[in-house]
Amino acid sequence: MKILVSPAKTLDMETPATTKEFTQPDLLEHSASLIEVCRELTPADISSLMKVSDKIAGLNAARFAEWRPDFTLENAKQSVFAFRGDVYTGLDADSLSQESLNKAQSSLRILSGLYGLLKPLDLMQAYRLEMGTKLENERGTNLYQFWGDIITEQLNQELDDIELVVNLASNEYFKAVKPKLLKGDLITPEFKDCKSGKYKVISFYAKKARGMMARFIVENDITTREQLETFDVAGYYYSEEQSTHNKPVFLREEQ
Repeated sequence: MKILVSPAKTLDMETPATTKEFTQPDLLEHSASLIEVCRELTPADISSLMKVSDKIAGLNAARFAEWRPDFTLENAKQSVFAFRGDVYTGLDADSLSQESLNKAQSSLRILSGLYGLLKPLDLMQAYRLEMGTKLENERGTNLYQFWGDIITEQLNQELDDIELVVNLASNEYFKAVKPKLLKGDLITPEFKDCKSGKYKVISFYAKKARGMMARFIVENDITTREQLETFDVAGYYYSEEQSTHNKPVFLREEQ
């Protein structure tokens, strides 16, 4: 089983990871090409392009200038420990055992605007480059055109035809994957919370639930659709009535 998640805007590059083990990203040559494009941007360009403050724009201009592809534990950090945000709160990688981290390394993949596809223990340097960014580049006018089929092809190298792909990424990031070209059986879980008597997707809770499901899959060696339906973390439960073959729905009562 492969699990796809989004990255996070918030990074923590300072707190030590719980392991010294690391790997290198597979698509660094493409990342280096993007960095060259980004280095041509002024802080004002970055502020306008990414809709961020002048302070954040200046920080990212400096990150682009300092970026070097020779990643070590001194100048980079394993991706699953670097990203902080709702999904990663739910995943809580800091409390995963080494055994579970090894399993995550095999099954969990993080989609990224700069790095394309990251394994949990892949080292990365700090950046901000959302997949939806309309960045002019040699391959087109945005990052979807830049990555083209590359991310899907990288995934297919790791997949077999009967393997499940559990899409826990946001729409923005999953658009970088070509479902029709993807090997395996794709399913996209949905998480709904009850509010005022109605079940609806509430972004904050849904993001955290995606991280919790990723952890549930890793820790429980989930490999089948039926096993996935047993997800019962934090009060969520499977709803057969609301689910379809490719979209299992999990509900939670009002908090």
